[in-house]
Amino acid sequence: MYDYENDFQIPEESRKNMDLPALEKAVRDILVAIGENPEREGLKETPKRVARMYAEVFSGLHRDINKDIKIFNESGNDEMILIGDIPFYSMCEHHLLPFHGKCHVVYIPSEGKILGLSKVARIVDTLSRKPQIQERLTSEIADTIVNAVDAKAVCVVIEAEHLCMTMRGIRKPGSKTVTSAMRGGCRTDARTRNEALALINRPRS
Repeated sequence: MYDYENDFQIPEESRKNMDLPALEKAVRDILVAIGENPEREGLKETPKRVARMYAEVFSGLHRDINKDIKIFNESGNDEMILIGDIPFYSMCEHHLLPFHGKCHVVYIPSEGKILGLSKVARIVDTLSRKPQIQERLTSEIADTIVNAVDAKAVCVVIEAEHLCMTMRGIRKPGSKTVTSAMRGGCRTDARTRNEALALINRPRS
């Protein structure tokens, strides 16, 4: 078995909380179960590679989301903020196949509390790195931002392509799934909601 404990490229949370040798064995068992030979040249290192990959793509399972939050105080700032076109990759929990796309976050700060721009992207990244469904991911991002800065309004929109629809099943490449989560003023006030959606759907240069 590979010495995962001393591989410092693996996220610390994964080394502490995932059974990586068991993952390696499970991948080997899958290769045998589908009729492959895990000892052939091209597959010898595959169980190790997949275990290390899972340590990365599922690292959000064990990461404290609060580590991704940094708040700045900008008194008097209560205008709408957009962080758009955030790329993300996640894994559909139904088939363990990827879905990927872009996330758009709009929020109105409360009492001048704003998130660092890169921290919004980090929140999206961390919450994506676990077995997910798109609807839940959208809601989790919105709720995390509300809880972090007590935002007056939050709108999160995700558009994504699911490989479980494009490489298997109905096989419709290019089809997109769009989900949204509205909190605070974006849920209760139509004008605020429309302004947020207009920002998200603005013409790209």
